[in-house]
Amino acid sequence: MTNTVNKIALVTGGSRGLGKDMALQLAKKGFDVIVTYQTKSELAQEVVNDIKNNGRKAFALQLDVADANSFDQFTTTLTTTLKNEFQATTIAALVNNAGVGIHASFAETTIEQFDSMVNIHLKSAFFLTQKLLPIIEDGASIVNISSGLARFSFNGYAAYAIMKAAIESLSRYQALELGARKIRVNTVAPGAIETDFGGGAVRDNKDLNNMLSSNTALGRVGLPDDIGSVVAFLCSDDSKWINAQRIEVSGGFHI
Repeated sequence: MTNTVNKIALVTGGSRGLGKDMALQLAKKGFDVIVTYQTKSELAQEVVNDIKNNGRKAFALQLDVADANSFDQFTTTLTTTLKNEFQATTIAALVNNAGVGIHASFAETTIEQFDSMVNIHLKSAFFLTQKLLPIIEDGASIVNISSGLARFSFNGYAAYAIMKAAIESLSRYQALELGARKIRVNTVAPGAIETDFGGGAVRDNKDLNNMLSSNTALGRVGLPDDIGSVVAFLCSDDSKWINAQRIEVSGGFHI
């Protein structure tokens, strides 16, 4: 890590939910943070302001992770932003977090829905990381966000969950091939979390919340701040010997 500038982390989908908490926790760990948003620029700016109010630098950039053809232009924009806003040329951490879910049975999932999951979850983590390699520092940390649904199964999540299973394999291959640059790559797999993800079902559906809680060793569903601190830990030098690992953060769901 260079000592001339602060460590900088890039979090995709950092305007709300889990990504927001990841960004805030990274700032607490001493990172300056760049968050991306797709459409919610106001929410992203609120995150930026929160981080600045806590004494770190922050910036928000627009990115549609579903459009891999936009990644070259995003990389150019990011490079300019690093120079102009942070007086830097590289990032020390990348968190591939942005994503949405679909809920459809295997029998009724459309090709369009499936392709959307491929683009948003799998192609983005593969090709965005690839495009950013020249500006990712040697010795950096990459965290790819999976889901507990890659280990346990619920009706209606086939298309989403198998993309996350692929992400877990991708992390291992990235760790293997980027190891020569001392870049670590790990996976965080959140369990059920109270956010607006999936229409806020875990948060707002009391029966679902109770069912999930009763199947969790710690007796509750997750909250956003259960996840961000784990991601920040994996991005920091505190986890310098953790590599190619899947860490499920679910409170012990369906052990």
